[in-house]
Formats: sequence, structure tokens, C-alpha cells
Amino acid sequence: MSARKPVTTAKLRKMKEDGVPITVVTAYDYPSAMLAELAEVDAILVGDSLANVVLGYESTVPVTIDDMVHHTKAVTRAARASFVIADMPFNTYHGSIDATLRNASRLMQEGLAKAVKMEGGAEIVPAVEACVRAGIPVMAHIGLTPQSIHQIGGYKVQGKSSDQAVKLMEDAKALEAAGAFSIVLELVTEQLAAQMTRALSIPTIGIGAGAGCSGQVLVFHDLLGYAAKPQPKRFVKEYARIGEQILQGLKQYVKEVKDGSFPGPEHSFKMDDDVAEYLYGSSGKPQA
Repeated sequence: MSARKPVTTAKLRKMKEDGVPITVVTAYDYPSAMLAELAEVDAILVGDSLANVVLGYESTVPVTIDDMVHHTKAVTRAARASFVIADMPFNTYHGSIDATLRNASRLMQEGLAKAVKMEGGAEIVPAVEACVRAGIPVMAHIGLTPQSIHQIGGYKVQGKSSDQAVKLMEDAKALEAAGAFSIVLELVTEQLAAQMTRALSIPTIGIGAGAGCSGQVLVFHDLLGYAAKPQPKRFVKEYARIGEQILQGLKQYVKEVKDGSFPGPEHSFKMDDDVAEYLYGSSGKPQA
């Protein structure tokens, strides 16, 4: 089997043009990224959702640029062909352009990401334009934007009203004009997402936005049921339930250590009998 050619922004755009669905998985570490790579996922997003999924926070807001660099480095060590995109965390691209470029550059230079992702509409156009001019590919993200969850007032589907739909379409076109190579549409009504996909020349990646997008993204832990207490989401399909298997394995390990059945002879290593006799004798105690 020949090695897979690296996915690029140009390839993603060509896939959209050719009607080839794009697969994206959100992953946060080396083993997860390696499995996504072996599965030939087109792109891996190192999402700031690591706050909720991996670090135990209630929202994405506490994640820092240092956190994102750390996890992006782990993912890019595994990904050779999958296109790696790193999230710009909360408040790292809404200040000065210089600060935005410093933060984005860290994800590229230290994390070795191929692109960055930013949440927001027309208000982030200057940041997108600055990064694109600096040679940093930008994936945009509109609809439900988790970094603004406190302002939005909860996890709500976007684009239900005509005003929302018009605003989201305007934002998408402004971000495309600013140079974004793709746009994530999160919890956007399926009719609007399909219309936006037709109206844009760049790929749309949906999560809870219906089948009319250019591609789909799901979180590694969600699609594999990798949680002790899964919280079902309507827009997620579980393709496995590895959390249950992991929990049962851990419980069996605890049981066997407690009852003395692990480790067994097959898990231990012995020295030669004559060496053991010389060192410890028949009593099992070291010789004087």
C-alpha cells in the first residue's frame, strides 16, 4: 500500500469542488491522532474543546495558548498525511493584530499545525486577513461558537430565525472574502447550512448542521463513546463504546490485583536457579 499524500488546503478545496465529502476528527493527543491518521481521516482538529473533554473544565474559556501548543505538538507527531488545524483559544485573537499573529505563529512554529481556527463572524475579519497575509491558513467557525457560550446564553441551534440566517450568511461570505480556506458550521439549521455550502466556494465542515455541508467533524471521544458517563448528543453518532470496555478492563484489573491472581508466573521474570541459590539460598534471604 502506497503512502498517503499529505492533505492540503488546495486538496480540501478540490474535494469540495468534486463533491467528495471531507472527514474531520477532533483529537487532542498522540495515540488518538495516530488512530485518526491510520483511519485516513482528511483533517485533524486540535480543538479547544480539550477543556471539556480532556481537562475537565465546564467550558472552553479556561484553555490557554500554552495548552493548545502542548496538545498540538502531540497531535502533529502522529499526523503525517492528515491536515492538522489548531484552535485559537479564547481571547487570543481579539486584541491587537501583533498579539494575534504571535499566538497564531506559536501554533504553527511550536505546535507544527498546518492552520489555525478562529470563532466569530465579521468582527474577526481583520484577524483573519492579517493571518492570511502572514501565510497562516485560517479555518473560520460560525453558528454556535463555544468560546462565546456565556454571551449566547447556552448551547442553542443557530439560524432558526430569518435575521439569524441572514447574519450567518453575511458572516460566511465576509470570512471567505477575508481569505479563510474553510468554515465550520456548528449547530446551524440544515437548510441554512446547505444554502451556505452552495453559496461559498470554500468547504463547509458541519457539526450538527446536516448532510448538506462539504464535510463533517466529530470529537474523537464522542464518536467512539470514550467516556465513563456518556452524555448523548443528538448530532453525534456513536460508532463504538470503548468507554464501557475500558471501565470493565479497569475493574477486572483492580479485582485481580486484590485477589492475587495478577501478576501470574507468565507476567514475571526469573533469574537462573544457581544465581538465586547463591544470592538467597533456600531460605530466600540474601547470603552474608
